[in-house]
Amino acid sequence: MNSHSLPAGSEEFYRTLVESAAEGMLTIDAESTIVYANPAVEDILGYAPEELVGSSKMKIIPERLRPVHAAALDTYVRTGERSIDWEGIELPALHKDGHEVPTLISLREHTHDGDRYFTGIIRDVTERRRREDELRDQKERLDEFADILAHDIRNPLSVARGYTELAREREQSPELAQVEEALDRIDRLVDDVLALSREGRFIGETGPVDLETSLRAAWGNVETGRATLEVEPGLGVVVADGSRLAELFENLFRNAVEHGTADPEGVGSHSLTVNAGRLPEGEGFYVADDGDGIPEAEREAIFERGYSTRESGTGYGLSIVRQLAEAHGWTIGAAESDGSGARFEIRDVAFEG
Repeated sequence: MNSHSLPAGSEEFYRTLVESAAEGMLTIDAESTIVYANPAVEDILGYAPEELVGSSKMKIIPERLRPVHAAALDTYVRTGERSIDWEGIELPALHKDGHEVPTLISLREHTHDGDRYFTGIIRDVTERRRREDELRDQKERLDEFADILAHDIRNPLSVARGYTELAREREQSPELAQVEEALDRIDRLVDDVLALSREGRFIGETGPVDLETSLRAAWGNVETGRATLEVEPGLGVVVADGSRLAELFENLFRNAVEHGTADPEGVGSHSLTVNAGRLPEGEGFYVADDGDGIPEAEREAIFERGYSTRESGTGYGLSIVRQLAEAHGWTIGAAESDGSGARFEIRDVAFEG
């Protein structure tokens, strides 16, 4: 059967299609009388089709909304002016047992023997509403948690900064300068957490960021033990949120020193080299190490939230790295480095100049 032919008894064919549809279908005339309802309506509203046909559409409309519905249909029949979105509008419908059902309704008008009819396609969106409510509750709890976290961190942070300033008045040392930089970094991270919670953004304003400067600053914020960093000269300048790019590098460095060796003593117990450079194609950059590497079968799973190859690991570091990369419009993948260690390639990066 080609796309333009109809089976024998095509009226029965289309009736079967309509009556087997998963969505509810209900047709009214210009006086709001229900002239057709398919079986799926019963699944949504509890009424068998024969209980609705011949009744007013007001039977399935909550009482408080009946005047609005009546006026809307009357206005459209007289003037052709639509007061709602016919492509899809969420409206409550009245179930047979009296409770309201959230539905999504799309409308179509058609004529038959000179009479006007209106057919609504009805979908039950109760489950979607439930998920939306859950997400809203989770968001509210996240906002509350972020506020508490920020408050509880900033209090001891302020104390630590005060004592650091007193110590620097007595003695100038590079170690105290590093402590101040670390405290400033914590303060910026708190701001980032609040921005993510309140505004739903994973990155803020972007601008030119020198890659080598960002890499070395991030390295200084991580406990790297005996590991060393080698940066290819002339990496260039990228367009990024500087704070979040530093966070991306920090998580990659922590992953390298914590997972780059099978040594059970952990961070600082081994000599590891981490190097960073431009990709040969010039479309991105990489961070690699000469540690134990990542089995090929696990190179996608490592970016999943909660995945970790160590019992003490949180499994969030590389998940955050991917989120930060994707928030910038970049892609990230894992591969094997030249020294059989782990190599992370960030692509689709916009360089300046």
